[in-house]
Amino acid sequence: MTTELSPDTLTGLLERARQDYQDLSGRGLSLNLTRGKPAPEQLGLSDDLLSLPHGRYTSADGTDLRNYGGLQGLPELREIFAGVLQVPAGQLLAAGNSSLELMHDSLVHALLSVLPGAESRWVDQERIAFLCPVPGYDRHFALCERFGIDMIPVPMTAEGPDMDVVERLVADDPAVKGIWCVPKYSNPDGVCYSDETVARLARMETAAPDFRIFWDNAYAAHHLTDEPVEIADLLAACAEAGNADRAFVFGSSSKITLAGAGVAFFGSSPANVQWLLGNNAARSIGPDKINQLRHVLFLQDADGVRAHMERQRALLQPKFEAVARILDAELGGTGLATWTSPEGGYFVTLQVPDGCAKEVVRRAADAGIVLTPAGATHPYGNDPRDATIRIAPSYPGLAELEQAITGLAVCVRLVGYEQRAA
Repeated sequence: MTTELSPDTLTGLLERARQDYQDLSGRGLSLNLTRGKPAPEQLGLSDDLLSLPHGRYTSADGTDLRNYGGLQGLPELREIFAGVLQVPAGQLLAAGNSSLELMHDSLVHALLSVLPGAESRWVDQERIAFLCPVPGYDRHFALCERFGIDMIPVPMTAEGPDMDVVERLVADDPAVKGIWCVPKYSNPDGVCYSDETVARLARMETAAPDFRIFWDNAYAAHHLTDEPVEIADLLAACAEAGNADRAFVFGSSSKITLAGAGVAFFGSSPANVQWLLGNNAARSIGPDKINQLRHVLFLQDADGVRAHMERQRALLQPKFEAVARILDAELGGTGLATWTSPEGGYFVTLQVPDGCAKEVVRRAADAGIVLTPAGATHPYGNDPRDATIRIAPSYPGLAELEQAITGLAVCVRLVGYEQRAA
């Protein structure tokens, strides 16, 4: 990432960066790039949901959805999302609005009840560990910390987690019970898992008979290009490899319709679905089926989902293009940064010189630009290189986003040139 500079050139660049930062700090900015939330304009695309279901309260088979029951969720909605999530409708569960809640409950149930294929509850075992591809999703890491699950970082490659490392770790240690995966437009660097990566995950030998892949397919429909990326069907690959119970598939409509009133999904083998339903029966009489009916009436079918996501793309794509354009104009050729150009999803990963990420984030905050804390992309908030910054372009308006990315580039130049001059 470094380029050679003469002392005089470096001095001049540092002086300019200091002046630019002083100007930035004097603008009184208040900008936030911390979380990948849909913008109000995106939410507005689904406002018609709020007027549905227009007095209707029965499902296609005549079931009264105002009443208790239906723990697996509305069949019509499961049919709509079966193809999106690559899970047969009969093996898909539609729940409340949060896939994170389903991940949380899956961990709780694995700790407190015996998984299909397991010898005992996880809580009865001396140690439990999960593999965590990095950079990764901070909320996955927070769940592990919440339940005392050890986290083992695994490097990400352009095709997904480094499978040589994954295969070695799962084969050697029966305490390794799972791996977190965001397989499509991953959070935060936009990687899509290759077919070979999916196949190796499905067929690899594991020391733990109850090993699970937590397949968080959060961005399954969130494309930013004319040619959406397609990934291999993990659930089918696991079944073909004789490991039908290995995959837990998660997804939601939270970034498709309304983030505060979406529907979350869990898909897996028939045995795993019955295991989760049996455990959930102790905590719920059923999900919000009226909200699920709203989604059926609003989206109608899988083609309706695709059409809706094209409208989402029209709002998001210019923001990602602005990030790329500004970073290239402000940091291209400096040797101070590299960044991802995702084909979908919600994030851009910015890599700065080792030892600089925390200081860049601090300087940006002092100038009124709030970013996700440096280190959030790694287990325990510890990025060993202190080099990764996650950018979330979705929520701000385009003008605000352009200001924020331009200001962030100023901070990268300031901190980077200060480090070189030290």
